[in-house]
Amino acid sequence: MKKPLVSYIFPIFNESGNIALLYQTLTELLAKHDTEYDFEFIFINDGSRDNSLELLVALQRRDSRVMVIDLSRNFGHQIAVTAGLDHARGDAVIIMDSDLQDPPAVSLELLAKWRQGYEVVYAQRRTRKDGFFKQLTARWFYIVLDKLTDLRIPRDTGDFRLMDRRVVDELVKFREHSRFIRGLVSYVGFRQTAVLFDRDERHAGTTGYPLGKMIDFAIDGLLSSSSYPLRLMSQVGFGFAAISFIGIIYIVVLHIFWPQVTVPGWTMIVVSILLIGGLQTIMLGVLGEYLSRVFTEVQNRPLYIVARVYSNQKER
Repeated sequence: MKKPLVSYIFPIFNESGNIALLYQTLTELLAKHDTEYDFEFIFINDGSRDNSLELLVALQRRDSRVMVIDLSRNFGHQIAVTAGLDHARGDAVIIMDSDLQDPPAVSLELLAKWRQGYEVVYAQRRTRKDGFFKQLTARWFYIVLDKLTDLRIPRDTGDFRLMDRRVVDELVKFREHSRFIRGLVSYVGFRQTAVLFDRDERHAGTTGYPLGKMIDFAIDGLLSSSSYPLRLMSQVGFGFAAISFIGIIYIVVLHIFWPQVTVPGWTMIVVSILLIGGLQTIMLGVLGEYLSRVFTEVQNRPLYIVARVYSNQKER
């Protein structure tokens, strides 16, 4: 009987300090399961500026199971993962970070759940060794996302997950540029379950998601999963229209019955102008965010450009 093929996907951006240990840890772990599964390891070099590509090519020359996809420049983590999904051939596909914060041993627990019939198995963080600010903002991001979208995206999850071939085949049909993969996986559906794990510290290097990128990622996640901000703008507009109408009635009543208390002044006028102007600016900004995404999609450019693919000891 043919063994199931399991594909591991690793986006790589300046991870030269982690590649050797990641490969060693993973292959030693999976060597005990060679009788159950076949494996392939897909590394996507997302425009690394260190010697990550050289290390990956050296791995590929030693191990024919390794595929290296070298993108022409840095396209971002979510696009790199998409490139891996496009090239994965496995019956099950596992997405993992390459900094060893996602323990390789947990992937075997994901496989065990897959063998039980689940088509999406996501790794859910029981504990994480991140700073207080990152943990707090991540918690609030998922709370807001849960309130504003119809999708049920599990909290304390990242992209570390296993997906069945059927799920991957559906997922690769989605080609929008502002990608939020965990949201797309929730949208696709199928039978999903969680495996709890304790997230480790980064082994080496620095995070590819500093504060600025985290904010951009959060905006992409919210706007790609919900149109509620547009509806909220209308609701806020109607609310302020109602307040303004009440204010007009109040002023008219004062002017008719108590004209002595209506002292001409500029304070209320200035406050009103600043308040309405600020709200309009915010609303225009929200519209601009959606419009910029429409512009990007209308351009219909490819999600990524592959410079080279190293596979089966050949450069393509």
